[in-house]
Amino acid sequence: MSTPLADQPEDEFGRYLTALSGWREFIAEAISEPMAMVTQDEYNALTKEDRYQYDEDRLDQHARLQVVATSTVRHTVTCGRRLVILNRGATSARRGLIVTGPANTGKTIALTQLGLAHELQDRRRHPGQDERIPVIYITVPPAATPRMIAAEFARFLGLPVLRSSNITDLTEAVVGVCTKARTGLVLVDEIHNISLHTRTGAEASDTLKYFSERIPATFAYAGIDIEGSGLLSGTRGDQIAARFTSVATHPFPYNKEWKGLVAQMEANLLLHEHTRGTLTRLDRFLHTRTGGMIGTLSHQLRGAAVDAILTGAEKITKPGLLAVDLDIASRRRHPGGLSDADE
Repeated sequence: MSTPLADQPEDEFGRYLTALSGWREFIAEAISEPMAMVTQDEYNALTKEDRYQYDEDRLDQHARLQVVATSTVRHTVTCGRRLVILNRGATSARRGLIVTGPANTGKTIALTQLGLAHELQDRRRHPGQDERIPVIYITVPPAATPRMIAAEFARFLGLPVLRSSNITDLTEAVVGVCTKARTGLVLVDEIHNISLHTRTGAEASDTLKYFSERIPATFAYAGIDIEGSGLLSGTRGDQIAARFTSVATHPFPYNKEWKGLVAQMEANLLLHEHTRGTLTRLDRFLHTRTGGMIGTLSHQLRGAAVDAILTGAEKITKPGLLAVDLDIASRRRHPGGLSDADE
């Protein structure tokens, strides 16, 4: 029996990108108009029920990951689109892309933004062809077997994954649908869960390679510190290294781009009492607290915005930022907390 959607883990976007319906919802939201704030007078005039719904909509907006076009995202999209174009005429040995770096540095963001760019480009080139599936997005399960890899592809496409389905059945079904639906880009996240040091990991890697040979698409991987993992070791690793280009993610230094990230995220806030420029004046404090990690920064600001709505403060202050618990890695960097001198 196929795994029910309710049993699948939620991703950081609050939807299931590992299912075609969730991916299409992600695309639809990306091209939709952003939520507009009402004026303070309009807000005060709302009925209790309407105010509740408006606040719920704002909470949902802040709960979603706010994507900012960082230099890493732009570089990933540029490299990925270049490879897609170069691979159009290839019949074998297609080139691929690996997004690699420390945890919490925006690898999934970069990967999914590449997918978004490709999907929108495909829709422009082939308008009205709703049967096309330009992008597939899967994540590699821990200790993945070849059958588990094939099952992830099948589940994204909505194909049944039965106990009796062997890997050959699943592979042929997936390849058939992808070929018919003109899939041009396959995104594989959490690729660090494959280790070539184990027999199972080597076989899972071979399964991905087989899919890349059967599906006429560009494959893009993302994972934690891939070049230091076992994925590129041995003969199999040499084959991957020879065919894949890498894009590195990293913590952001405190520079002009970091200041721009904070300013852009502040511009996306939907808070009635927040004064624009408050967070840009705290950008050094935010960098120190988050260690330049884009994922941690996003959690910090979205969490403070949610608190501001729930408490009725309607603005983000430094105490409000400090009230948001960050990840364990951030606490390890500052075990004693931050003081005003750290701003």
